Amino acid sequence: MRPLFFCSRSVMLASFVMLASCGSASSPDAPSTGTTTGGTTGAGGAGGAGGAGPTPGVDATVTPFDKTHLYFAGADNKRVVDAQATFPATGSYSQIILHLSLACPQGGCDPWDRLASLSVVTEKGTGGAPDTEIEIARYITPYHVGASWDLDVTDLRPLLSGEITLRSFIDTWVGPGSSFGAGWLVSASFEMRGGVPEKEAIAVVPVWTRRSVVYGDPKKPISDGVPAQMVALPAGSSYAIRTFVTGHGQGNAGNCAEFCSREHTITAGSTAHPLTVWRKDCAKTGAPKQQGTWKLSRAGWCPGADVVPWVIDVSADVAGSSAAGFAYDVTAYENTCRPDAPTCAGCTLGTGCAYDDGSHTEPNYQISTLLIAYR
Repeated sequence: MRPLFFCSRSVMLASFVMLASCGSASSPDAPSTGTTTGGTTGAGGAGGAGGAGPTPGVDATVTPFDKTHLYFAGADNKRVVDAQATFPATGSYSQIILHLSLACPQGGCDPWDRLASLSVVTEKGTGGAPDTEIEIARYITPYHVGASWDLDVTDLRPLLSGEITLRSFIDTWVGPGSSFGAGWLVSASFEMRGGVPEKEAIAVVPVWTRRSVVYGDPKKPISDGVPAQMVALPAGSSYAIRTFVTGHGQGNAGNCAEFCSREHTITAGSTAHPLTVWRKDCAKTGAPKQQGTWKLSRAGWCPGADVVPWVIDVSADVAGSSAAGFAYDVTAYENTCRPDAPTCAGCTLGTGCAYDDGSHTEPNYQISTLLIAYR
């Protein structure tokens, strides 16, 4: 995969998005007041479940993106495109399906597998700070062909309420006029089916907004990139965390982090939850008829496939608490094929230790995590 160039999201959202007990939604644009240096992610004093029971909403379809062109052409940079969307402000929905698709523009699709995501923008950055985003879907574009996915995002209903800003991002570096393709046409629609789900999400709290964390550099420890967080718990009867984590970078020792299998651990309270982040089903789940190495196993993703969220029930881990601590780690590793390595060794693709934005790119993990509270 080609190198990733988007900035990490460095502002933590301090207030959560919650559906009120009658099915109405609180503001989706709550301000961000947290930091990335650890500490507490607060609940802003808002309440949780209780009062009147849920009321089924009216069936609806919301389409923020319809063959929207994402591309890069120098000063004409459309790698990130925002769209305003209006979701039902009240009512419960038994299922919300995100229909997401890619098509090729005139000039052809980007020939490379690119990191891509769909997120909700909750606050615009000021003074040079990045915008605050909550990632709701992540996928990797296929090599040079279109693709489509149907993703269940029912548990994100608290985010998908009222007037919101949605953001489509593709880490593409081609566009109109390029001999390598013209980018991508992105379509995204939310099919909302009125009804009460078996488990109804009533609040969503960002634990870690999307960020890139370097892997294997002793000067850049994981705990600095993904600091431990103390999260104020919204009222609820049960809780889960929902994480996207994918590995990127190649040519390094062990060919990390795209092509190396590692155990990742999220600790909730005092309970560790390990998972080996590795996709072995790319030949079955990736979009068919691709070019390139799309069938090879990778660290949590496949070209032309959606990234499956890692969901952990943490109800028992946080029971009886008003706040819970969360920490992230991954198997220890030192990349001896890096520019400042005392002895350059272990480079897997025939390069030296200097990164070249091609065959040798810095190993990193892209991670984001949400806490979801249920009625």
